[in-house]
Parts: sequence; C-alpha cells; structure tokens
Amino acid sequence: MEWLKLMWEDYRKYCLLAVCGLVCVIGFAVKKGVVQPTNQAQIQKSGFTSTTAHKKSQTMSTSKMIYVDVKGAVNRPGVYALRSGLRIQDALTKAGGITASADSNHVNMAQQVNDQQVVYVPTKGEVTTPIGESSTETSDADSSTGPIINLNTATKEQLTQITGVGDKKADLILQYRQEHGQFKTVDDLKEVSGFGDKSVANIKDQLAV
Repeated sequence: MEWLKLMWEDYRKYCLLAVCGLVCVIGFAVKKGVVQPTNQAQIQKSGFTSTTAHKKSQTMSTSKMIYVDVKGAVNRPGVYALRSGLRIQDALTKAGGITASADSNHVNMAQQVNDQQVVYVPTKGEVTTPIGESSTETSDADSSTGPIINLNTATKEQLTQITGVGDKKADLILQYRQEHGQFKTVDDLKEVSGFGDKSVANIKDQLAV
C-alpha cells in the first residue's frame, strides 16, 4: 500500500492536468454545438426578412393606383382608377368598351397608362392618319422634316418631334387636349399658348388631326 501512495503523489498533478484538459474539450464541444444552430437560425431569419421585404415592395409597386380620363367613342366616358402598369385596353374595358362607331385603328391598346392621362377614342372618319402611318399629302420638302404628327393621338415624345416644339409646348398641347378634347383642325393649335398664325403655318405640313 505504501508504494501506491508514493505513486499517487508522484503522478497526481499529471492526472489533474489530464482531467482539466478533458473537461475543457467537452466544454468546447458543447459550446460549439449550441452556437452553430443559433447562427444558422439568425441567417435563416435574415434571409426570410429580406425576402419578405422584397415581396412587400413588389406588392406596393403593383398596387399603386393611378387615374385615367377616358373620352370619346366609349360606352361610359369618365375618370377611372387603375393599377399602375395596366394598358389602354384595360382602361377602355373599365369604361364599358368602345362603341360601334369607334375607330380602334387610332388607339394603341398595348400602351401603358400613366396617372392623369387622357385616353381618347375617335369615331370612324374622324382621324385621317392611322397609327404608325404618315399622311400621303405631304410635299417633298416636308418629307425631310420627319413623320406626320397627329395632334389628337400623339404622345409627349412624339409632339417634341415637331419643329420648334419642346417639352413645355408639348405639355401645353396635352393640357389643351385634356381640357377641350380633340383638335378639330390643325388651325385649332393657335388656341394653345405659344402658337400663333406664323408658327402654326410653319409646321402645319407636319401635323394631322
């Protein structure tokens, strides 16, 4: 027994060190097993939050409401609320569709509608130049100035193609169209601020109604 006691005294410190090392290894393993799932949960939560925010942003952008004034040869003219991104065809459906006398060749059904836009549907025979075509009643001198612009159906971008018409004058033409309806003749352009007899005469051959 005496030799066992002496051996214990000699190797006691090594045994204690071995036990401490074993405890540290077990503690580290337990801690790592707890932290990793926590981090994984945080990553999953972060990804879920990001996806949710993206979906919410998409929903808000598609649910934005705009207001369009539908006029002309439709069954129920008036101002209608539409979701942003819809087309002129959707606006006409809201207005009860076009009438039997409507000339749909002069309406771009695929065009997206914008807030405060006027959608005007002419009757048959009212407009002489179909969409995408130029009038054949132009001289050789005028053919170099660009396409014929229809005052009743042209967009702002198309109106700015007229000689001497910039953004401000194009806005005035659109405003006149919204407040008074269609232009009956090209000379009606003189009623728009900024257009006089001389200026209308200079661009008359570029215009149609």
